[in-house]
Amino acid sequence: MSNKHLETRLIHSFFDRKKHFGSLTPPLYQTSTFTFENAEQGEARFAGRESGYIYSRLGNPTVTELEEKIADLEEGESGLAFSSGMGAVSAVIMALIETGDHLLISEGVYGCTYGLLELVKKKFKVDFDLISMDQLDVMEEKIRPNTKAIYIETPINPTMKLVDIESIVAIARKSDIKVVVDNTFCSPYLQQPLKLGADIVVHSATKYIGGHGDVIAGLAVGSSDFMQEVRMTTQKDVGSVISPFDAWLLLRGLKTLAIRMDRHCMNAMFIFEKLSRHPKVTNIVFPGDPSFDQYDLAKKQMRNFGGLISFEVEGGKLAAQKVMNNLSLVQVAVSLGDAETLIQHPATMTHAVVPEEERLKMGITASLLRLSVGLENPQDIWCDLEHALNLF
Repeated sequence: MSNKHLETRLIHSFFDRKKHFGSLTPPLYQTSTFTFENAEQGEARFAGRESGYIYSRLGNPTVTELEEKIADLEEGESGLAFSSGMGAVSAVIMALIETGDHLLISEGVYGCTYGLLELVKKKFKVDFDLISMDQLDVMEEKIRPNTKAIYIETPINPTMKLVDIESIVAIARKSDIKVVVDNTFCSPYLQQPLKLGADIVVHSATKYIGGHGDVIAGLAVGSSDFMQEVRMTTQKDVGSVISPFDAWLLLRGLKTLAIRMDRHCMNAMFIFEKLSRHPKVTNIVFPGDPSFDQYDLAKKQMRNFGGLISFEVEGGKLAAQKVMNNLSLVQVAVSLGDAETLIQHPATMTHAVVPEEERLKMGITASLLRLSVGLENPQDIWCDLEHALNLF
């Protein structure tokens, strides 16, 4: 199946129907534990001498289907599924660090990732620097002998700033530093960081991969050795393990990822063009904007420009909240990548945990709104936004 196009692999890869009685779709193995034929088989499986399932926290056939599929789609060796995006992020970071280590983090990182970093700094003395990774010389100066990993989001939430993955990888290789990329905003359909040299990819699969707002999940892909280390330590023992049903929902969502992402991107371009001409919008950031200072980079490392737009309105926080409060079709909610168009206020919602000084440095102002453009008719989305913008 590796020689097939991504759109085909989204539907067919890593599923042998002959092993499942000819079932067209992957079955749901909704079981907590698995029986052994005899005591000796149980002993052999626990000792690692025989492959097979033991207990769904340690492995489940439905979860395995998902893990193999995401590894294929990201073109990595091995994948792991988690009960949340932060479960994936925390398991990967915990597996990479030891007390006294240091991390380099892209400026503007997701609020809960920032919260995790503050936690490990306080509890385990793991330091980190938030830096703007478009200044490569500055970034190289920040590398320390104890720097273990460079963790980046691209596009960054919610400022849409991009990070040149290949350039970061080139710097990291000089010091044998791992590169971790949060690929949530793009999904493997729009961007494949491992092909650009990154070591590990993480996803909040809640977003575009799930696509329907009905599951919380995370995914990670990397080398077989590293993923096995994560599986047997920070996943197994900390316990952020996905349920079989949630894995089944993600397998269902992946089948339509290509057509959904194409529509998200098309709708976002339409809404961007409308917003960019509205007099109440004072600033707009979208990778598909030809005047966006990283437009060429977006074309280079992304298949399309994505479904997220961030924009500022005149009047600060009160004006931004008034816009949200006067919407009817567009829903006020955090998260992204759902069929519904969603809007949120990062300064008081997703990034509220980040100190104001850091938020402003990241470009997250009180007037900034983040829009996840959904799958509705784009004219209907715009009519709702235009109405709300015209009321103040």
